[in-house]
Amino acid sequence: MKIIQSTKLALLIFTLVSVVACSSTSEEAEAVPSAAAESGIDATTRRTQELAAEAAARAAAAEERMTQAALSTTVFYFDFDVSEFRPADRDVLTVHAKDLAANPSKRIRLEGHADERGTREYNLALGERRAEGIENYLIVNGVARRQIETVSYGEERPAERGQSEAAYQANRRVQIVSP
Repeated sequence: MKIIQSTKLALLIFTLVSVVACSSTSEEAEAVPSAAAESGIDATTRRTQELAAEAAARAAAAEERMTQAALSTTVFYFDFDVSEFRPADRDVLTVHAKDLAANPSKRIRLEGHADERGTREYNLALGERRAEGIENYLIVNGVARRQIETVSYGEERPAERGQSEAAYQANRRVQIVSP
């Protein structure tokens, strides 16, 4: 009987030790994933911030490339006998306006041109209206009037000689020139 009691006692002690050992292992095991989870959250947050910073840098670089491309566009073409610039040019002109507004010491000259059809006087007036149309748009968008000079050459300075539609189109323009 003593052997049975000793065996039961031994089993009881073994069971208690096992339970205690398992519960402490369970707590330790829970503590490790919890710490790992916290560092995982930190790593995820850090990676998300890195990706956001990279995306912002790419967006800024793309914006800078677009700005430079817009500023390098200095010739604006017009339809026959029309003095209003094309709606497609609005974004590029807006970039020019922002650049000029941000640099008050910068000056430009708007040179208006026309194709050879029409009288000399009419073409001078048309070139002037074209240049003034762009000037007004720039002023409305923040450029100081003193930064802009306008001049009309009418048909006197063709970009392309000839009497084809391509030549006429090339000559109906306003050019932005830095004096």
